[in-house]
Amino acid sequence: MDGMPLILLVLSALAVTAVSRRLRLPAPLTLVVAGLAISAIPGVPNYQLDPNLILYGILPPLLYSAALDSSAIQIRANIRPIALLAVGLVLFSTGCVGLVAWWLVPGLPLGAALALAAVVAPPDAVAAVTIGRRLGLPRRMMTLLTGESLFNDATALTALRVAVAATVGTGFSLWSGLGGFVLIAAGGVVLGAVLGRVVHQVRLRLRDARLESALGLVIPFAAYALAEELRVSGVLAVVVAALYLGHHAPQAGYATRLQDQAVWQAADTVLEAFVFALIGLQLPAVVRGVSGDIRPLLVAAAAVIATAVLARVVWVFPATYLPRLLSSRVSARDPAPRWQVPAVLSWAGMRGVVTLAAASAIPRVTNSGAPFPGRSEIVFLAFCVTVATLLLHGLTLPWVIRRLGVEGRESFQDALAEADAMHAVTLAALERLENASAGAPESVTTRLRKAAEHRSNSVWERLGRPETELGEAPSVIYRRLRLEMLSAERETLVSLRDTGRINDDILSRTLHDLDLEEAILNR
Repeated sequence: MDGMPLILLVLSALAVTAVSRRLRLPAPLTLVVAGLAISAIPGVPNYQLDPNLILYGILPPLLYSAALDSSAIQIRANIRPIALLAVGLVLFSTGCVGLVAWWLVPGLPLGAALALAAVVAPPDAVAAVTIGRRLGLPRRMMTLLTGESLFNDATALTALRVAVAATVGTGFSLWSGLGGFVLIAAGGVVLGAVLGRVVHQVRLRLRDARLESALGLVIPFAAYALAEELRVSGVLAVVVAALYLGHHAPQAGYATRLQDQAVWQAADTVLEAFVFALIGLQLPAVVRGVSGDIRPLLVAAAAVIATAVLARVVWVFPATYLPRLLSSRVSARDPAPRWQVPAVLSWAGMRGVVTLAAASAIPRVTNSGAPFPGRSEIVFLAFCVTVATLLLHGLTLPWVIRRLGVEGRESFQDALAEADAMHAVTLAALERLENASAGAPESVTTRLRKAAEHRSNSVWERLGRPETELGEAPSVIYRRLRLEMLSAERETLVSLRDTGRINDDILSRTLHDLDLEEAILNR
C-alpha cells in the first residue's frame, strides 16, 4: 500500500469516526459500511490487506492497550467463564463451521475447512465493547467480553497453525496438535509474564516519563515478534505482559500514567478507524480472487454465517448454566445469572480484521508445491462472515440489550465505594499532614486541610438527592466557577503572549498547569 493512499485512508477513517461519534453511532459499523460503499466507486485505490501489517503492526498494540485498561483482578476472578468463551467456544465453533464448510464447499478438504473455521471462530469484541459501554452493560459482562477478545485470538491462531500444518503436509495427529496447542499457549503466558516483570522493573528505574512511555510503545511489537520467533503465542505474550504492567501501573509516576493514557487512547482511535475501514474496502479484491460462478459460494457463505452465529448461541447457554448444575461449589460461589445475560453474550459475536488477516496469511502453496486447496474460497467466506456478523450483531445488539433490560446497576455502589475510599484517603492524608507539618505556617496547613476535605465532601455529595431538588451542590458550584476562572486565565495568557509580554515557553508551562487542573475538575 503506497504512502499517499494510506494517509488518505487514515484521514478518511478518522473523519467517519468523528461523524459517527457526533451522531452517537457505533463507529466500527459506520466505518465498515463506508468502506463497502467507497469500494464500489470507480478509480478508488486498491487497498490490499497485508496480513503481516495486521498481525505484527495492528493487532499487538490494540491487544496491549485493551489489556492495559483491563483489570487483572477481575479477569482472574472470571477466568472460568472467560476460558469457556476464549478457548471452549473457539474450538467448538471451529469444529461446527469446519464440518459445514467441508460438506458444502466443493473440493475443500477437511484440513482446509478447519483452517477456514479457525479463521472465523474468534469474535472481535471491539464493536461489542463499544456498544456495551455506551449502553451501560453490567461490569461483569464487560469483563467477559473484554477477556474473551483478549484471549480468543490466541486459541484461533493456534488452531489455524494446526489446520494449515495438516493441509500442507508437515505431519499431523490429534495428540501432537493438542500437545502443540498447550505448549504454544503456555509458552506465550510464561514469556508475557517474564517480559512484564522485566519491563516494569526497568521502567521503575528510568524515572523519566518520556522514556517510560516510549518503552511502553515498543513492548507490544517486541513481545509479539519475540514470541512468534520462539514459536509460542504472540497474542498471549502481549496480553499477559500488558495485564501485568497495567496491574502495577500505580507504582509508576503520575506523569507516566497521564502520558500513557493519552498516547494509547489516540493510538486506539487511529488503529481501530483504520482496520474497520479496511475491512469494507476489501470487497473488490476478495471478489476478484474467486474464479468461476460465485453463486454456489454465496450459498455456502450463508450456511457458514448461520453456523458461526448459532454455534455461539448453542455454546453460551450450556457454558453458563452447566458448571453451576454440576458443581455445588461453583453454584454457591457464583449464582446463575438470569437468562437475559447469556442471551446478550451469545449475540455479541462480531468478527473483525483478525479474521481477514488470518485468512490472508494462509500459505498459497503446500509442501508439494501444489496450490493450497480452496484458499481463495476461504478468504471470500471469511470476508462474508466478518461483514455479516459486524452488521447483523452490530445493528441489532443495542436493541437486544434494551429489549432484554440488561443494564448495569453498579453506579450507586461505585459511588458509595468511592466515597468510602476517599474518606479513608482523606483521614490518611490529614494524619500525614499533622506528622509532617512541624514548623509549617498555619496558613499553609489550613489550606491543605481544606483542599483534602473538599475532595472528600465532593464525592459524598454525589450520593445526595438530585440537584433538581436541592439546587447545585457546593462542589458543582465550585467546579463551574473554577472552570470560568480557568477560561479567563487562558485568554489572558494568550493575550500576553500575543502582545509580547511573555514568550511561548512561559505560555506553555503555565497552560500545562491550568490543563492539569481542568483535567482534575472534569475527570
